[in-house]
Amino acid sequence: MAISLPERTATAVDALTPREIVAELDKYVIGQARAKRAVAIALRNRIRRQRLSADMAEEVTPKNILMIGPTGVGKTEIARRLARLAQSPFIKVEASKFTEVGYVGRDVESMVRDLVEIAVDMVRAERADEIQDKARQAAEERLLDLLLPPTRFPAPPFDRAQGVPSDSRGTGEEAAPAFPAAPGAPGDGRGPREQAHRTRERMREQLREGRLDDRVVDIDVSAGPMPSFEVIAGTSVEEIGMNLKDMMGNLFQGRAKTRRLRVPDALEHLAAEEQAKLVDMEAVGRTAVQRVEQSGIIFIDEIDKIASRDAMGGGGHGGPDVSREGVQRDILPIVEGTTVNTKHGMVRTDHILFIAAGAFHVSKPSDLIPELQGRFPIRVELEPLTRDDFVRILTEPRNALVTQYTALLGTEEVALSFTPAAVGRIADFAARVNEITENIGARRLHTVMERLLDEISFDAPELGRRAITIDEAYVDHMLADIVRNEDLSRYIL
Repeated sequence: MAISLPERTATAVDALTPREIVAELDKYVIGQARAKRAVAIALRNRIRRQRLSADMAEEVTPKNILMIGPTGVGKTEIARRLARLAQSPFIKVEASKFTEVGYVGRDVESMVRDLVEIAVDMVRAERADEIQDKARQAAEERLLDLLLPPTRFPAPPFDRAQGVPSDSRGTGEEAAPAFPAAPGAPGDGRGPREQAHRTRERMREQLREGRLDDRVVDIDVSAGPMPSFEVIAGTSVEEIGMNLKDMMGNLFQGRAKTRRLRVPDALEHLAAEEQAKLVDMEAVGRTAVQRVEQSGIIFIDEIDKIASRDAMGGGGHGGPDVSREGVQRDILPIVEGTTVNTKHGMVRTDHILFIAAGAFHVSKPSDLIPELQGRFPIRVELEPLTRDDFVRILTEPRNALVTQYTALLGTEEVALSFTPAAVGRIADFAARVNEITENIGARRLHTVMERLLDEISFDAPELGRRAITIDEAYVDHMLADIVRNEDLSRYIL
């Protein structure tokens, strides 16, 4: 079996070295150099595997990564940005949401099925972009038919002796006229067909210029999706619900109703219909399955929550908890490599990259079952964020928090700016609140910024065109009392 990354992914990432991948991640995530190096090497190894022979590539499996660190330090963001950089199907799941097979709750195979659906959406969007112009043209023709119904022309005279129209005798081509055509006769450019064509082209021009936007047309639209009967209670029932929904949708797909829409809305609806006709969903499904198998990334968060903390398992209940050790044993074959049945086909998980993450405040990585520990050979510890990290997070990343709030208030014609001292003061307060309350990492900056700009955000529509500078004194005025009062900090920040 030939092993290769999808062409779109390979061509986009081929030129990136691990150093360049880290540089790309640095645009969005501050610090955590070791974690960035680990994921950069993992991504580059996928490109290296692509260049191997089929036999060798089959044997090379991704080296899964276990990220250890407190909340809010960038674990999820690193994985998400890596997937976006690689144009890979990516899904984030929480290990604590799954239960052992046979119990009420989601089974672990659902993460693979959900990843396939994400890949299908990605491939469908790519195919839709490729045929967008063709679909738009077809929709335009259909809309012109509604605005200007085609004219019926009389059939040409019929030659009874020859059994063919009199103007198509012999070679099948129109015979040249023996005399110049009279004005208004067919062939002089002013006949009914030519006039209808010119009228249609004038209508097309008006449509493209937006001069018909106020007109309405009647079109047939789908009666709407059938209600879902999906019941998530394990693999078999989940698949039954999924297939039942598809069956009922196909059974009633012919139902339609007539709606009156404005021309722009009708054009968009018709374009969507034409796109659906032109996109081969079977081919989309096959491509999506291949993309998941060769470049999919599954991020399993909160894996520490399913780690057993004592020999009894399940917190001392006398047996493994259905959402803890049992889930670990269900995750194990997915990570090792198995085949999962989806509605788009069988999906092999051998070469999906798994990135697990957890704070491990109470449990330790060694509390995971030994078999699962061995499937995450690369372990990276992420460092807690400091005051200096907060300063960089506020200003350095692309679309950093300060930039975001400046842009948001700019829509109200309020020119917001921050002095360097104010940014440092915000970082001081965020770091202090993390020390005296729960340490939630960079997420603390969101709560601090919202509290800081509460009054300005509320009054912005009435302020008019105005420049506002946030300085250190204003930050102290808005935040100092709350930060000093530990009880208030716990509830407000």
